[in-house]
Amino acid sequence: MNAAAVALLQVKDLRVDFGAHAVVRGVSFELFEGETVGLVGESGSGKSTLARAILRLLRSAHGSVEWRGKDLLTCAPAELRAQRRDLQLVFQDPLSSLDPRMRVGDTIAEPLRVFEPGLDANARARRVAAMLERVGLTAAMGARYPHEFSGGQCQRIGIARAMILNPKLLICDEPVSSLDMSIQGQIVNLLLDLQRDAGTAMLFISHNLAVVRHLSHRVLVMYSGKLVEIAAPDALFTSPRHPYTKALLAAVPAIEPRLKGAPAALRLEEPPAAVRVPAAGCAYRDRCPYALPVCASTVPPLAEATTGHWVACHRSHEALIPLSLPA
Repeated sequence: MNAAAVALLQVKDLRVDFGAHAVVRGVSFELFEGETVGLVGESGSGKSTLARAILRLLRSAHGSVEWRGKDLLTCAPAELRAQRRDLQLVFQDPLSSLDPRMRVGDTIAEPLRVFEPGLDANARARRVAAMLERVGLTAAMGARYPHEFSGGQCQRIGIARAMILNPKLLICDEPVSSLDMSIQGQIVNLLLDLQRDAGTAMLFISHNLAVVRHLSHRVLVMYSGKLVEIAAPDALFTSPRHPYTKALLAAVPAIEPRLKGAPAALRLEEPPAAVRVPAAGCAYRDRCPYALPVCASTVPPLAEATTGHWVACHRSHEALIPLSLPA
């Protein structure tokens, strides 16, 4: 991004605790207008917790989330509610995110009732009909209930609900992982089209590395609650510098339908059961084939290894020789 650009969202040293366990640990990053930032990491790394903490759906123990200069974590409830029209979320499970007792037209119209109470019923109906058409459904489908739709159609409804207010930020939490492979590309391309039309910034959380590479301007790699690498997609995929990122990219590719212009798909391997996070030093060191003694005592800071490429590794400036990783 342009160095002179002002960030819409600035997350600074964010920490989220579940009891005595830190799930998100000192996360900092920025998101700019119209930018898509991909967030990847294995299950349990803290991605969804981070997303919910940004929106103040979870309590944070430390840090700040500045949205257009206002800290969402400290602002008054009324002010937070007013900001929410610009901050929307698309959920992982499309069906469970919809109220089964509400017609989908009413579901999509609900944000308009809350944030644009001056609209009359006819104006709301026109907005809902136009949005249903925009996401590839028909206006008549607004009279149906969620159980009458497929998973892909339910996700289109969820996207319509999130985009009906033209938000400035859309957070997508694994929005295609529960869908058939044949539908995933359609949903991703729909999100890209909507983002282009509305100029919405997007934080896109996914296990699918091909999808993230296809739509992101920058990629954040998360491990055990911390960001370990931040880079542009081409730099990350061709020259990863953190051993964890190298391990992700070394995973065996899965055969999946390709998106328009997207590379062959890679998916993140699930972590071994009950991975133990060391109490001191680098959290990844017990799984790292490149670990040094310093990794056991000192947490590596997230530092800029090359322009725009940030890495949290004591060996980030070395040309590490690829090692065979355990299957």
